[in-house]
Amino acid sequence: EKGYETGEHAPGLKLGGCGAYKAAHHIIKTHAKVWHSYNTTWRREQRGMVGISLTSGWGEPVDPHSQTDRDAAERYIQFHLGWFANPIYRGDYPEVMKNYVGRKSAQQGLGTSRLPTFSVQEKTYIKGTSDFLGIGHFTTRYVLQKSFPFLQVSSYHTDPDLAELVDPNWPAPGPKWLYSVPWGFRRLLNFIKTQYGNPLIYVTENGVSETVQCPQLCDEWRIQYLKGYINEILKALNDGVNVKGYTAWSLLDKFEWNKGFSERFGLYHIDFKNKNKPRYPKASVDYYKKIISANGFPNPREVMS
Repeated sequence: EKGYETGEHAPGLKLGGCGAYKAAHHIIKTHAKVWHSYNTTWRREQRGMVGISLTSGWGEPVDPHSQTDRDAAERYIQFHLGWFANPIYRGDYPEVMKNYVGRKSAQQGLGTSRLPTFSVQEKTYIKGTSDFLGIGHFTTRYVLQKSFPFLQVSSYHTDPDLAELVDPNWPAPGPKWLYSVPWGFRRLLNFIKTQYGNPLIYVTENGVSETVQCPQLCDEWRIQYLKGYINEILKALNDGVNVKGYTAWSLLDKFEWNKGFSERFGLYHIDFKNKNKPRYPKASVDYYKKIISANGFPNPREVMS
């Protein structure tokens, strides 16, 4: 989307309304080809697994009693996670994506939908090509219906007819997009369980950055973020969601897309101005070490001082 729709990231193409859909279409087909290649050539010998990792927020209806808001929240998830997961687990793009993009394409006078279509053979070839689902998750949005005027330039962002809101009370220690909303993670994981047949899940990214450097490396907000989100994963496990592993994002401060080194997700602080790039543990390191040692939240009486 940022590479082919808005041009914000490399390769910097601004193909509004169709670029992101085309790029995703190729990614999904390529992923399936790699899975089949491994399946036929290497699986028997190596006994490995091939999956895909998808990043998605959770969309919560502003008014849970409003069918309109519930539908908008459903579209939010389908236009993010479902866009890739639905073809891989169910054989095709989500119906709501096909309906919305198709209808808007027709209103524009286009002969075909801006959302590409899979042939019958491709659907069969793609469906089931994931031995596990990797999930990157950081934050949540409240969602409500918002219709965009027909004359507006077509865009992946306007196709689902929704608006995103945040609660000003949600903690936001890092960048402006990343609010700490742990309960959204449990709902996302349960959505995956229900929609895609309870696949094996590995959490491949989950964490928070700081935009203001903390001189004493006292990232208490990161500790609270990790505590809240890991706790919701444990609740999801009790719900029967098949989560097998968790990876905090990230071990070190690093180069972060077009934000460069200004956003720091690391458990370890890196002094980028020093040519040796020394690393210093933040407070979250000690906390996360204890979680790893206990394989969960440790009993306070059992924690070694």
